[in-house]
Amino acid sequence: MDTITVVLFVAGLALLVLGAEWLVKGASRLAAANGISPLVIGLTVVAYGTSAPEVAVSVKSAWAGQADLAIGNVVGSNIFNVLFVLGIAALIAPLLVSSQLVRVDVPIMVGLSVLAFALAADGTIGRVDGVILLAGAIAYTVFQIRQSRKESAAVRDEYAKEFEPARSSAAANAAYVAAGLVLLVLGSRWLVAGAVAFAKALGVSELIIGLTVVSAGTSLPEVATSILAAVRGERDIAVGNVVGSNIFNILAVLGIGAMVAPSGLPVSPALIRFDLLVMVAVAVACLPIFASGAVIARWEGGLFLGYYAAYTAYLILDAQGHDALPAFSAVMEAFVLPLTAITLAVIGWRAWRLRA
Repeated sequence: MDTITVVLFVAGLALLVLGAEWLVKGASRLAAANGISPLVIGLTVVAYGTSAPEVAVSVKSAWAGQADLAIGNVVGSNIFNVLFVLGIAALIAPLLVSSQLVRVDVPIMVGLSVLAFALAADGTIGRVDGVILLAGAIAYTVFQIRQSRKESAAVRDEYAKEFEPARSSAAANAAYVAAGLVLLVLGSRWLVAGAVAFAKALGVSELIIGLTVVSAGTSLPEVATSILAAVRGERDIAVGNVVGSNIFNILAVLGIGAMVAPSGLPVSPALIRFDLLVMVAVAVACLPIFASGAVIARWEGGLFLGYYAAYTAYLILDAQGHDALPAFSAVMEAFVLPLTAITLAVIGWRAWRLRA
């Protein structure tokens, strides 16, 4: 692996993060100047803006025919957001979960995860599938805006404090948006080129690189947003950002990627057999944990992080064909997964008893 590949990848990642920040800054200020409330800005402009790197990378990969990178980025980002981002944020401070997330948004995330698996089960996510997913993104945005009118004054004040942008000229804000888009396009090219070179140099598939390095890199805005929200005590924003970004990743990122791909997105059999199922399982696990007293406790955050470490270790061992893989898999299947299922069942039962 040469130095140029590393520099290209790191520079592309830096441009993606900076481009997303400028895009969010300019778009949120333009939205506020046109009378859009900080709550709606937080739920739409900021939540979608933090997913801009995923859009840029997946669209660039899909257009270039690198479907494994495009889909692996979405699936890996959703797994990373829940297990790593929420895990780190919950360790900083126990996270509050709003009742709407438990009743509405998390079930939507679970349903969309299942839908993504169903669409991929035949081996291809076609252009028609992409149109359906993108239409769902538009419908979900409209739904969020309507729901925001019902939020309490306390929630509106919290979003106003966090997301109300500073005043500046329309020209400056438009320049931020334009510059952000340029950086996203350029950064996606460099990141994808670096990721492909990484895969060739390390002798692993583009899918593994997409599920790990690329997905973690493009999720850096979610990491920053959620950790800062947890540190500042805005603990429901931290959770809402992750759930909203995961929904957006499936609906818009995967949808747009499937639409721009020359003949849809072919799905790797390995992705169908394992990684998509992990994404569904992670989404389902959120239901009992989020509902248990409407708080994600520190020990649950530690559990999330432990599972992300185990998932990453499995991918690495599998990619290398390591001799330790059978033993590792046996321990996971015989002890860790059953114990987790029992724990989630107990948490869910306690949450149901509390609500009853």
